[in-house]
Amino acid sequence: MFRSLNINVHDSAQRLPSWLRKPVRDDEEALRVRKILKEYHLHTVCQSAGCPNKNECFHAATATFMILGDVCMRHCRFCGVDKGRTQPLDPDEPERIGEAAARLGLQHVVITSVTRDDLPDGGADHFARTVRAVRNHLPKSTIEVLIPDFQGNEEALLTVLNSGIDVLNHNVETVPRLYPAVRPEADFKRSLTILQHTKFLRPSIKTKTGLMLGLGESEEEVFSLFDHLAEVKCQMLTIGQYLAPNRNAFPVQTYIHPAQFQRYKEEAIRRGVGWVMAGPLVRSSYHAEELFKKSKGDLRESSI
Repeated sequence: MFRSLNINVHDSAQRLPSWLRKPVRDDEEALRVRKILKEYHLHTVCQSAGCPNKNECFHAATATFMILGDVCMRHCRFCGVDKGRTQPLDPDEPERIGEAAARLGLQHVVITSVTRDDLPDGGADHFARTVRAVRNHLPKSTIEVLIPDFQGNEEALLTVLNSGIDVLNHNVETVPRLYPAVRPEADFKRSLTILQHTKFLRPSIKTKTGLMLGLGESEEEVFSLFDHLAEVKCQMLTIGQYLAPNRNAFPVQTYIHPAQFQRYKEEAIRRGVGWVMAGPLVRSSYHAEELFKKSKGDLRESSI
């Protein structure tokens, strides 16, 4: 068992460890990205979820597009996206995303969404239309989608898989025991099934998932989760520190030391997950292009 390097937030006077403090860098390039997003009336998970890497990614001229509106129907206690009554789909959104992605010059485009349980297909067709629009504007780009669970609708999953994507990402988020407290409207087995079915239906598409730490999980539970991911042949994994987006969110239980993230990365790879990016500020789409290139053998291993 790994030696504990964690900081219990209830025992520490330092509420935010030094390794989680990040300088704000909102330079000319970041302002250009903001201007383009505003011009095309687009949502990003970077802004809607309050991602700590937002300025870094905007500085690098990247952003993760969020479709199907900016209000989520589910009430996950870890997420900072607005929750409540959703709005009708915007039929022009896919084309605007394609145009904006081209303006930004993206080589790897990441598209995610809020969860829309009110739609018969959960928004799968809108995902597919967005992918095709991006492909039309950027035929040489690679495309990654981070999808909700579509309530287990396999036809909806197939719609997305047939749209021309390179990576299917669906986050498990946390260990099974914490689902009732952290994401009560989701189901761990259903999320695993999405990853498993993707590899069975479309073996050429890379599968990816994300995990947050610091919610109260044990090492044994994290190791078991790695085994589950290996069993369904999930190829890529991101592991990051959970940070509560607001006072009403699920409270952070532990701040995980960077050295522990490295150990988790090594253990996940040892147990069969091919490519892992782990660190306190790693998020689902953080350095997504880099992780994808590693999985394709196009990039040498880095320290991230």
